[in-house]
Amino acid sequence: MTRQQQHEGCHALTVKPVTPEVTEFDERLFARLIDTKLDVKAEARILTPGAVQPAQDSVLAVHWHPEHVPLALIKRRIEASYPAMRKSLIIPTQHNELLEYGPYTGVEVDCYSRGFNQKVQLLLHFRTEKLGEAHVLKSMLAHTHAYRQSQLFDYLTTVTRPDEARLAQAAKEAGAEPELVDLARACCLKLEALMNRHAGDMPVDAIKNKLVRNFVDGLRPLLGEAAANRVQVFLKEVKAVVKAQFPLTYFYRTTEFIEEARALGGGVVIPHPEQFWPILLASYDVDGYEVWNPQSQRYTEFLISVLYEKNRRRGNGERRMLVFMGDDTHMGEKTLPVSDPAKASREIGLQPAWDDLSIGKKLIVADMDRARVIEEYSARLDG
Repeated sequence: MTRQQQHEGCHALTVKPVTPEVTEFDERLFARLIDTKLDVKAEARILTPGAVQPAQDSVLAVHWHPEHVPLALIKRRIEASYPAMRKSLIIPTQHNELLEYGPYTGVEVDCYSRGFNQKVQLLLHFRTEKLGEAHVLKSMLAHTHAYRQSQLFDYLTTVTRPDEARLAQAAKEAGAEPELVDLARACCLKLEALMNRHAGDMPVDAIKNKLVRNFVDGLRPLLGEAAANRVQVFLKEVKAVVKAQFPLTYFYRTTEFIEEARALGGGVVIPHPEQFWPILLASYDVDGYEVWNPQSQRYTEFLISVLYEKNRRRGNGERRMLVFMGDDTHMGEKTLPVSDPAKASREIGLQPAWDDLSIGKKLIVADMDRARVIEEYSARLDG
Protein backbone atom coordinates (compact mmCIF):
# COMPACT_ATOMS: atom_id res chain seq x y z
CA MET A 1 0.00 0.00 0.00
CA THR A 2 1.41 3.41 -0.97
CA ARG A 3 1.38 6.36 1.41
CA GLN A 4 -1.10 7.96 -0.97
CA GLN A 5 -3.51 5.09 -0.36
CA GLN A 6 -2.93 5.37 3.36
CA HIS A 7 -3.99 9.01 3.18
CA GLU A 8 -7.07 8.37 1.05
CA GLY A 9 -10.18 9.62 2.75
CA CYS A 10 -8.24 12.15 4.85
CA HIS A 11 -9.04 15.80 4.57
CA ALA A 12 -6.42 18.02 2.97
CA LEU A 13 -4.11 19.43 5.59
CA THR A 14 -4.69 23.06 6.50
CA VAL A 15 -1.30 24.76 6.39
CA LYS A 16 -0.16 28.12 7.66
CA PRO A 17 1.12 30.43 4.94
CA VAL A 18 4.93 30.42 4.94
CA THR A 19 6.81 32.60 2.48
CA PRO A 20 10.22 31.74 1.02
CA GLU A 21 11.72 35.03 2.22
CA VAL A 22 14.44 34.63 4.83
CA THR A 23 13.58 36.08 8.24
CA GLU A 24 15.64 36.78 11.34
CA PHE A 25 14.22 33.58 12.85
CA ASP A 26 15.48 31.62 9.84
CA GLU A 27 18.94 33.15 10.16
CA ARG A 28 19.22 32.20 13.82
CA LEU A 29 17.99 28.67 13.10
CA PHE A 30 20.45 28.21 10.23
CA ALA A 31 23.37 29.53 12.28
CA ARG A 32 22.56 27.05 15.03
CA LEU A 33 22.30 24.10 12.62
CA ILE A 34 25.64 24.68 10.87
CA ASP A 35 27.55 25.47 14.04
CA THR A 36 29.76 22.46 14.72
CA LYS A 37 31.07 23.83 18.03
CA LEU A 38 29.46 22.13 21.01
CA ASP A 39 27.94 24.26 23.76
CA VAL A 40 27.84 23.17 27.40
CA LYS A 41 24.48 21.41 27.01
CA ALA A 42 25.58 19.50 23.91
CA GLU A 43 28.80 18.41 25.63
CA ALA A 44 26.80 17.21 28.62
CA ARG A 45 24.56 15.16 26.32
CA ILE A 46 27.62 13.54 24.74
CA LEU A 47 29.17 12.70 28.10
CA THR A 48 25.96 11.18 29.46
CA PRO A 49 25.49 7.66 28.05
CA GLY A 50 22.06 6.81 26.73
CA ALA A 51 22.47 3.28 28.08
CA VAL A 52 25.00 1.80 30.50
CA GLN A 53 25.91 -1.88 30.09
CA PRO A 54 27.47 -2.77 33.47
CA ALA A 55 28.28 -6.40 32.61
CA GLN A 56 29.43 -6.18 28.98
CA ASP A 57 33.18 -6.78 28.95
CA SER A 58 33.71 -7.06 25.15
CA VAL A 59 32.91 -4.06 22.93
CA LEU A 60 32.93 -4.46 19.15
CA ALA A 61 32.16 -1.22 17.33
CA VAL A 62 33.36 -1.00 13.73
CA HIS A 63 30.41 0.86 12.16
CA TRP A 64 29.65 4.27 13.67
CA HIS A 65 29.93 7.94 12.73
CA PRO A 66 31.53 10.60 14.96
CA GLU A 67 30.30 13.40 12.62
CA HIS A 68 31.40 16.69 14.22
CA VAL A 69 31.72 15.36 17.78
CA PRO A 70 35.31 15.31 19.11
CA LEU A 71 36.68 11.82 19.53
CA ALA A 72 38.02 12.66 22.99
CA LEU A 73 34.43 13.20 24.20
CA ILE A 74 33.25 10.05 22.46
CA LYS A 75 35.97 8.05 24.21
CA ARG A 76 34.72 9.24 27.60
CA ARG A 77 31.14 8.30 26.65
CA ILE A 78 32.20 4.81 25.62
CA GLU A 79 34.15 4.28 28.84
CA ALA A 80 31.14 5.42 30.88
CA SER A 81 28.84 3.13 28.86
CA TYR A 82 30.92 -0.01 29.45
CA PRO A 83 32.52 0.17 32.91
CA ALA A 84 33.45 -3.55 32.74
CA MET A 85 35.12 -3.28 29.30
CA ARG A 86 38.19 -5.52 29.10
CA LYS A 87 38.42 -6.34 25.40
CA SER A 88 37.50 -4.00 22.57
CA LEU A 89 37.82 -3.15 18.91
CA ILE A 90 36.48 0.35 18.32
CA ILE A 91 36.96 1.95 14.88
CA PRO A 92 35.03 4.98 13.53
CA THR A 93 33.62 4.84 9.99
CA GLN A 94 32.83 8.37 8.86
CA HIS A 95 31.33 8.53 5.37
CA ASN A 96 34.16 8.70 2.82
CA GLU A 97 36.59 10.21 5.33
CA LEU A 98 39.37 8.40 7.19
CA LEU A 99 39.25 8.90 10.97
CA GLU A 100 41.60 7.53 13.60
CA TYR A 101 40.67 6.18 17.04
CA GLY A 102 43.37 4.59 19.14
CA PRO A 103 45.61 2.39 16.95
CA TYR A 104 43.02 2.01 14.16
CA THR A 105 41.51 4.08 11.35
CA GLY A 106 38.27 3.43 9.51
CA VAL A 107 35.91 4.72 6.84
CA GLU A 108 32.55 3.83 5.26
CA VAL A 109 32.84 4.24 1.50
CA ASP A 110 30.20 4.61 -1.18
CA CYS A 111 30.97 2.59 -4.30
CA TYR A 112 29.39 0.89 -7.30
CA SER A 113 28.74 -2.82 -7.63
CA ARG A 114 28.51 -3.60 -11.32
CA GLY A 115 27.14 -7.09 -10.70
CA PHE A 116 24.10 -5.69 -8.91
CA ASN A 117 24.00 -2.38 -10.79
CA GLN A 118 23.62 -0.39 -7.59
CA LYS A 119 25.46 1.77 -5.12
CA VAL A 120 26.72 -0.19 -2.15
CA GLN A 121 28.87 0.63 0.85
CA LEU A 122 31.94 -0.95 2.38
CA LEU A 123 33.49 -0.58 5.80
CA LEU A 124 37.28 -0.34 5.53
CA HIS A 125 39.47 -0.71 8.64
CA PHE A 126 43.21 -0.24 9.00
CA ARG A 127 46.02 -0.29 11.48
CA THR A 128 46.79 3.45 11.34
CA GLU A 129 50.52 3.04 10.93
CA LYS A 130 49.95 1.22 7.62
CA LEU A 131 48.35 4.28 5.99
CA GLY A 132 51.55 6.26 5.43
CA GLU A 133 51.47 5.51 1.69
CA ALA A 134 47.69 5.65 1.21
CA HIS A 135 47.82 8.42 -1.42
CA VAL A 136 45.62 6.62 -3.94
CA LEU A 137 43.00 5.66 -1.34
CA LYS A 138 42.87 9.22 0.00
CA SER A 139 42.41 10.58 -3.52
CA MET A 140 39.57 8.10 -4.18
CA LEU A 141 37.89 9.09 -0.92
CA ALA A 142 38.23 12.83 -1.63
CA HIS A 143 36.37 12.34 -4.91
CA THR A 144 33.68 10.17 -3.32
CA HIS A 145 33.26 12.53 -0.34
CA ALA A 146 31.93 15.24 -2.67
CA TYR A 147 29.00 12.98 -3.62
CA ARG A 148 26.99 13.73 -0.49
CA GLN A 149 27.39 17.48 -0.93
CA SER A 150 26.38 17.40 -4.60
CA GLN A 151 23.38 15.25 -3.69
CA LEU A 152 22.15 17.85 -1.18
CA PHE A 153 22.18 20.53 -3.88
CA ASP A 154 20.36 18.20 -6.28
CA TYR A 155 17.82 17.43 -3.53
CA LEU A 156 17.07 21.10 -2.91
CA THR A 157 17.00 22.01 -6.60
CA THR A 158 14.48 19.25 -7.30
CA VAL A 159 12.07 21.08 -4.99
CA THR A 160 13.00 24.74 -5.54
CA ARG A 161 13.31 24.63 -9.34
CA PRO A 162 10.79 21.90 -9.73
CA ASP A 163 11.57 18.68 -11.48
CA GLU A 164 7.92 17.86 -12.00
CA ALA A 165 8.42 14.16 -12.71
CA ARG A 166 10.42 13.64 -9.52
CA LEU A 167 8.00 15.71 -7.44
CA ALA A 168 4.98 13.86 -8.83
CA GLN A 169 6.57 10.54 -7.91
CA ALA A 170 7.42 11.73 -4.38
CA ALA A 171 3.99 13.32 -3.89
CA LYS A 172 2.29 10.09 -4.93
CA GLU A 173 4.31 8.03 -2.46
CA ALA A 174 3.77 10.54 0.36
CA GLY A 175 0.10 11.28 -0.41
CA ALA A 176 1.04 14.98 -0.56
CA GLU A 177 -1.48 17.45 -1.90
CA PRO A 178 -0.33 20.53 -3.94
CA GLU A 179 -0.60 22.84 -0.93
CA LEU A 180 1.82 20.65 1.00
CA VAL A 181 4.26 20.55 -1.92
CA ASP A 182 4.14 24.36 -2.06
CA LEU A 183 4.84 24.53 1.67
CA ALA A 184 7.84 22.22 1.30
CA ARG A 185 9.09 24.38 -1.56
CA ALA A 186 8.89 27.52 0.59
CA CYS A 187 10.96 25.80 3.29
CA CYS A 188 13.55 24.64 0.78
CA LEU A 189 13.75 28.06 -0.86
CA LYS A 190 14.54 29.56 2.55
CA LEU A 191 17.26 27.00 3.13
CA GLU A 192 18.71 27.39 -0.34
CA ALA A 193 18.88 31.17 0.07
CA LEU A 194 20.62 30.79 3.42
CA MET A 195 23.14 28.34 1.98
CA ASN A 196 23.93 30.73 -0.89
CA ARG A 197 24.24 33.65 1.52
CA HIS A 198 26.63 31.78 3.83
CA ALA A 199 28.42 29.62 1.28
CA GLY A 200 31.84 30.81 2.44
CA ASP A 201 31.10 30.20 6.12
CA MET A 202 29.54 26.74 6.08
CA PRO A 203 31.63 23.91 7.54
CA VAL A 204 31.97 21.02 5.10
CA ASP A 205 30.47 18.66 7.68
CA ALA A 206 27.23 20.67 7.65
CA ILE A 207 26.60 20.13 3.92
CA LYS A 208 24.59 16.92 4.01
CA ASN A 209 21.01 15.79 3.41
CA LYS A 210 20.07 15.83 7.07
CA LEU A 211 20.39 19.65 7.01
CA VAL A 212 17.00 19.70 5.23
CA ARG A 213 15.36 17.53 7.88
CA ASN A 214 16.85 19.56 10.73
CA PHE A 215 15.87 22.87 9.12
CA VAL A 216 12.23 21.80 8.71
CA ASP A 217 12.23 20.58 12.32
CA GLY A 218 13.44 24.02 13.38
CA LEU A 219 10.52 25.61 11.53
CA ARG A 220 7.93 23.66 13.53
CA PRO A 221 6.84 26.75 15.53
CA LEU A 222 5.88 28.37 12.20
CA LEU A 223 4.53 25.32 10.40
CA GLY A 224 2.70 23.57 13.21
CA GLU A 225 3.39 19.96 14.20
CA ALA A 226 1.01 18.27 11.76
CA ALA A 227 2.18 20.24 8.73
CA ALA A 228 5.87 19.82 9.67
CA ASN A 229 5.40 16.06 9.94
CA ARG A 230 3.74 15.87 6.54
CA VAL A 231 6.45 18.05 4.95
CA GLN A 232 9.08 15.71 6.38
CA VAL A 233 7.33 12.65 4.91
CA PHE A 234 7.15 14.30 1.49
CA LEU A 235 10.77 15.50 1.54
CA LYS A 236 11.95 12.06 2.61
CA GLU A 237 10.33 10.68 -0.55
CA VAL A 238 11.98 13.39 -2.66
CA LYS A 239 15.35 12.44 -1.18
CA ALA A 240 14.70 8.77 -1.99
CA VAL A 241 13.95 9.65 -5.62
CA VAL A 242 17.07 11.82 -5.90
CA LYS A 243 19.28 9.13 -4.40
CA ALA A 244 17.83 6.45 -6.68
CA GLN A 245 18.56 8.56 -9.77
CA PHE A 246 22.09 9.62 -8.85
CA PRO A 247 24.44 8.42 -11.64
CA LEU A 248 26.29 5.28 -10.59
CA THR A 249 29.15 6.11 -12.92
CA TYR A 250 30.23 8.75 -10.39
CA PHE A 251 31.50 6.08 -7.99
CA TYR A 252 34.59 3.92 -7.99
CA ARG A 253 33.84 0.23 -8.33
CA THR A 254 33.60 -2.01 -5.27
CA THR A 255 36.57 -4.08 -6.41
CA GLU A 256 38.75 -0.98 -6.78
CA PHE A 257 38.23 -0.01 -3.13
CA ILE A 258 38.73 -3.60 -1.96
CA GLU A 259 41.99 -3.94 -3.91
CA GLU A 260 43.29 -0.66 -2.53
CA ALA A 261 42.36 -1.60 1.04
CA ARG A 262 44.05 -4.99 0.73
CA ALA A 263 47.21 -3.40 -0.66
CA LEU A 264 47.38 -1.36 2.56
CA GLY A 265 46.77 -4.34 4.83
CA GLY A 266 43.21 -3.25 5.58
CA GLY A 267 40.07 -5.18 6.46
CA VAL A 268 36.80 -5.06 4.52
CA VAL A 269 33.27 -5.61 5.86
CA ILE A 270 29.93 -5.46 4.02
CA PRO A 271 27.42 -3.37 6.06
CA HIS A 272 23.64 -2.88 5.85
CA PRO A 273 22.48 -6.47 5.33
CA GLU A 274 18.91 -5.73 4.25
CA GLN A 275 20.12 -3.41 1.50
CA PHE A 276 23.12 -5.38 0.31
CA TRP A 277 22.63 -9.04 1.26
CA PRO A 278 22.59 -10.23 -2.41
CA ILE A 279 26.28 -9.27 -2.43
CA LEU A 280 26.78 -12.55 -0.56
CA LEU A 281 26.41 -14.18 -3.95
CA ALA A 282 29.52 -12.39 -5.19
CA SER A 283 33.00 -13.63 -4.44
CA TYR A 284 34.34 -10.33 -3.13
CA ASP A 285 37.48 -10.51 -1.02
CA VAL A 286 35.98 -9.41 2.31
CA ASP A 287 36.50 -10.34 5.95
CA GLY A 288 32.85 -10.65 6.86
CA TYR A 289 29.33 -9.33 6.72
CA GLU A 290 27.19 -7.28 9.03
CA VAL A 291 24.22 -9.47 9.92
CA TRP A 292 22.44 -6.94 12.13
CA ASN A 293 22.15 -3.23 12.69
CA PRO A 294 19.31 -1.08 14.08
CA GLN A 295 17.67 -0.65 10.68
CA SER A 296 18.50 -4.12 9.34
CA GLN A 297 17.26 -6.92 11.59
CA ARG A 298 15.05 -9.02 9.33
CA TYR A 299 17.65 -11.45 7.94
CA THR A 300 20.01 -11.82 10.90
CA GLU A 301 19.57 -15.54 11.54
CA PHE A 302 19.49 -16.33 7.82
CA LEU A 303 22.73 -14.41 7.21
CA ILE A 304 24.53 -16.13 10.09
CA SER A 305 23.53 -19.49 8.56
CA VAL A 306 24.77 -18.42 5.12
CA LEU A 307 28.15 -17.37 6.55
CA TYR A 308 28.38 -20.65 8.43
CA GLU A 309 27.81 -22.59 5.21
CA LYS A 310 30.37 -20.47 3.37
CA ASN A 311 32.91 -21.17 6.10
CA ARG A 312 32.12 -24.87 6.16
CA ARG A 313 32.95 -25.10 2.45
CA ARG A 314 36.08 -22.94 2.50
CA GLY A 315 39.32 -24.36 1.19
CA ASN A 316 42.51 -25.08 3.12
CA GLY A 317 44.24 -21.90 4.25
CA GLU A 318 41.21 -19.78 3.37
CA ARG A 319 40.23 -17.37 6.15
CA ARG A 320 36.73 -17.72 7.49
CA MET A 321 34.09 -15.04 7.06
CA LEU A 322 33.35 -13.24 10.31
CA VAL A 323 29.97 -12.21 11.70
CA PHE A 324 29.71 -8.47 12.43
CA MET A 325 26.96 -6.37 13.96
CA GLY A 326 26.90 -2.61 13.47
CA ASP A 327 25.23 -0.09 15.73
CA ASP A 328 25.49 2.59 12.96
CA THR A 329 25.45 5.33 15.61
CA HIS A 330 25.49 8.94 14.36
CA MET A 331 26.94 11.00 17.19
CA GLY A 332 25.71 14.30 15.73
CA GLU A 333 22.17 13.18 16.60
CA LYS A 334 23.10 13.42 20.28
CA THR A 335 24.06 17.09 20.11
CA LEU A 336 20.55 18.23 19.13
CA PRO A 337 17.10 17.82 20.66
CA VAL A 338 15.69 14.48 19.52
CA SER A 339 14.08 14.71 16.07
CA ASP A 340 14.64 11.12 14.94
CA PRO A 341 14.14 8.87 18.02
CA ALA A 342 15.25 5.73 16.19
CA LYS A 343 18.62 7.21 15.26
CA ALA A 344 19.05 9.09 18.53
CA SER A 345 18.68 5.89 20.56
CA ARG A 346 21.64 4.13 18.91
CA GLU A 347 24.78 3.72 21.01
CA ILE A 348 28.33 2.82 20.01
CA GLY A 349 28.90 -0.87 20.69
CA LEU A 350 25.28 -1.56 21.65
CA GLN A 351 24.17 -4.54 19.55
CA PRO A 352 21.55 -6.52 21.50
CA ALA A 353 21.39 -9.28 18.90
CA TRP A 354 24.61 -10.77 20.27
CA ASP A 355 22.70 -11.61 23.46
CA ASP A 356 19.40 -12.67 21.87
CA LEU A 357 18.69 -16.30 22.83
CA SER A 358 17.31 -17.32 19.43
CA ILE A 359 20.13 -15.66 17.48
CA GLY A 360 22.58 -16.98 20.05
CA LYS A 361 21.92 -20.57 18.96
CA LYS A 362 22.94 -19.69 15.40
CA LEU A 363 26.06 -17.92 16.68
CA ILE A 364 27.09 -20.96 18.74
CA VAL A 365 26.79 -23.21 15.69
CA ALA A 366 28.79 -20.69 13.65
CA ASP A 367 31.41 -20.48 16.43
CA MET A 368 31.06 -16.70 16.68
CA ASP A 369 30.77 -14.25 19.54
CA ARG A 370 31.89 -10.69 20.20
CA ALA A 371 35.16 -11.66 21.91
CA ARG A 372 36.17 -14.11 19.19
CA VAL A 373 35.43 -11.69 16.35
CA ILE A 374 37.44 -8.98 18.15
CA GLU A 375 40.40 -11.33 18.47
CA GLU A 376 40.31 -12.63 14.91
CA TYR A 377 39.69 -9.31 13.16
CA SER A 378 42.26 -7.44 15.28
CA ALA A 379 44.84 -10.11 14.40
CA ARG A 380 44.11 -9.59 10.69
CA LEU A 381 44.46 -5.82 10.94
CA ASP A 382 47.62 -6.09 13.03
CA GLY A 383 49.26 -8.75 10.85
